[in-house]
Amino acid sequence: MLVLVAPGQGAQTPGFLTPWLDLPGAADRIAAWSDAIGLDLAHYGTKADADEIRDTAVAQPLLVAAGLLSASALGEVAPGAVAGHSVGEITAAAFAGVVDDIAALKLVRARGLAMAEAAAITETGMSAILGGEADTVVAHLEKLGLTPANVNGAGQIVAAGTAEQLAALAEDKPEGVRRVLPLKVAGAFHTHHMAPAVAQLEEAVKALEASDPAVPYVSNKDGRIVADGADVIARLVGQVANPVRWDLCMETFKEQGVTALVEVCPGGTLIGLAKRALPGVQTLALKTPDDLDAARTLLAEHTA
Repeated sequence: MLVLVAPGQGAQTPGFLTPWLDLPGAADRIAAWSDAIGLDLAHYGTKADADEIRDTAVAQPLLVAAGLLSASALGEVAPGAVAGHSVGEITAAAFAGVVDDIAALKLVRARGLAMAEAAAITETGMSAILGGEADTVVAHLEKLGLTPANVNGAGQIVAAGTAEQLAALAEDKPEGVRRVLPLKVAGAFHTHHMAPAVAQLEEAVKALEASDPAVPYVSNKDGRIVADGADVIARLVGQVANPVRWDLCMETFKEQGVTALVEVCPGGTLIGLAKRALPGVQTLALKTPDDLDAARTLLAEHTA
């Protein structure tokens, strides 16, 4: 059984979309998507620097567009399940047929703008914590007033909070932690700091038409497989201010009998977690179009 996954914010790097635009029809598709959401995706994916694509309102639509473009280049695929990390959940919802590509991009554009606005209220951010026992790390974060915003499994938890709280964490690491790494994001996502964004998204999705997932859709909220399209959308909205439980998603992959995992562009982050948490599972990241043939082979071998 193969799982198709999409990465979250922070996976973007300058120019990562460039080789994908050489694929037949790709530039036209990106141009059409750009017109639909009022954002020059080609510019940001090819010419913009790291600071420009760190902007939440830019990074989120760019990541979803890249995920959709790279997945479409695989051709017709039938994964055993789909999932995405944070904003990657919107990409996964499109994979599952809950929303079409344009609706996904309009939703992520609204999400990115709302979260950027919420992030501007207070100086906040996120830091990855590598190593340590989960219970010990979480207790230490709570003592510092931080939120375990991403519980990623494989010895990684992402803390989120104010700049002052994150500075205190850098000076006072939890017991057993190897490193604390600041992330390339512009706010404390998946925490109470994002409550204003939730309210905006609740309004934005009122007119959205959602279909039930055509393939199993695994939710960040609790790792459960969600079969109702309206429930998928409700979870996407609420998840903006609630922790990402990627550890529970990987537990579900394991329970479902995962044998292979492919991460769409810009792949790599979730593959790294899977290699540690899902030993024996074959993995592949779609970094450039050069990875497409290997991905197609993997799909053929691990899908019915």
